[in-house]
Amino acid sequence: MQTVVRDAKSVWQECLRIIREYVPEQSFKTWFEPIVPARLVGSTLTIQVPSEFFYEWLEENYVHVLRRAIDHAIGRQGMLEYSVIVDRGDDKKPPMGYTVPNQRPAPQNSAPPAKKASEPEQLRNPFELPDLDGLELTSYLNPIYTFENYVEGDFNRLARSAGQAVASKPGVTSFNPLMIYGGVGLGKTHLAQAIGNQIKASNSGKFVLFVSTEKFMNQFVMAVRNNSIQNFTNFYLQVDVLILDDVQFLAGKERTQETFFHIFNHLHQTGKQIIMTSDRPPKDLQGLQDRLLSRFKWGLSADLQMPDLESRIAIIMKKLHGDGVDIDYEVIEYLAHSIDTNVRELEGVVVSLIAQATLLRREIDMNLARQVLRNIVQDSEREVTIETIMETISQHYRISLQDMKGKSRKKEIVFPRQVAMYFAKDYTDLSLKSIGYHFGGRDHSTVIHAIQTISELKEHNAEVKAQLQELQKNFGKKS
Repeated sequence: MQTVVRDAKSVWQECLRIIREYVPEQSFKTWFEPIVPARLVGSTLTIQVPSEFFYEWLEENYVHVLRRAIDHAIGRQGMLEYSVIVDRGDDKKPPMGYTVPNQRPAPQNSAPPAKKASEPEQLRNPFELPDLDGLELTSYLNPIYTFENYVEGDFNRLARSAGQAVASKPGVTSFNPLMIYGGVGLGKTHLAQAIGNQIKASNSGKFVLFVSTEKFMNQFVMAVRNNSIQNFTNFYLQVDVLILDDVQFLAGKERTQETFFHIFNHLHQTGKQIIMTSDRPPKDLQGLQDRLLSRFKWGLSADLQMPDLESRIAIIMKKLHGDGVDIDYEVIEYLAHSIDTNVRELEGVVVSLIAQATLLRREIDMNLARQVLRNIVQDSEREVTIETIMETISQHYRISLQDMKGKSRKKEIVFPRQVAMYFAKDYTDLSLKSIGYHFGGRDHSTVIHAIQTISELKEHNAEVKAQLQELQKNFGKKS
């Protein structure tokens, strides 16, 4: 006759009373408090565990304790089986799982576990292993990364909004895991850390951990060397919010992926928040196990794109304001039009500009901005800039830069201007709108017309083709 669920609960409570005598408090909270008694049929108690890894860990490390607890609560004939959750389900579908009996009964001649000492055993932290530089248990978050200094624009609005939702309710929203992806210098790490810092500020009791994938892998290797993988895993299973930076570096690391897979499963199934950054979306990640990639897609993948002009202007102004510097809007607009690659490079130009102005003891004006930008572009191995293109074309056709940027419609001015626009499109990463800005604030349709005109002449006019080939020698190979 099946016993009511209340009896399963009371039997399990009696088991927990025995288990407490043999298991340190922290281990008890980690491995036994999440267990839910499911049913008691005859002498068989079924307990529900949140993941396959959880079940395997209990069987590997606590089989003797569980056997002793069952003997006490039910008797020697008592049996234990696990109900393992593999999918927590949602509003539309129920949880999925499977049931397995206790696989490893304690050997008859094995020694019973010793009762814990009066002082609870402290979990060894993988960060404290000698080969891991003796790091202390901290979140490794940089407090300067916040939502307040993270400029919002069309290029990052989805990721930023999702990040704020996660920061408000970690582990509760459907954005778990949250994958933030995008190219270099677009602010992935800033946003991920801003989420972590806000969670820490509003939930002081939660353990938030930011770790690069490279450091995670190094810790795992050291744990293998020190025969302390259990401690390593046990530590990560206690994290409330795990932020893993540059997850693409897990590619090809099979053993590390295996361990991270189990950690991911446990954290996700116990309602903990997982945040990851990557330089590409999950579907483009190579060298990762399919089962890991499928879990990356459970939540939300939000991309960060190249910042648009308005966002670049806002980023420059916020950076200048943060450093207490005030410069003409004309210079800010010039910088925003000249650097449209990523946020990191844009902020780097502003820092260099401020440094040069301080060293040279001069005001930040257009001349200084052009000089600094020219030096930075050359240092970054870019072969040509829009400024050098305009100067080269002006000298070749014997017109002034002022004429090239002016409103003159004379043929001897318009043609060189169109040639300069043509080369600017070929040799720079600037948008059509930014190219037009450098030529006296012309709109993108004017730039398109210029490019089309020169392209057609190149195909049908031998003299123009020869001129373009001669000019191209000044610029070298295309970037």
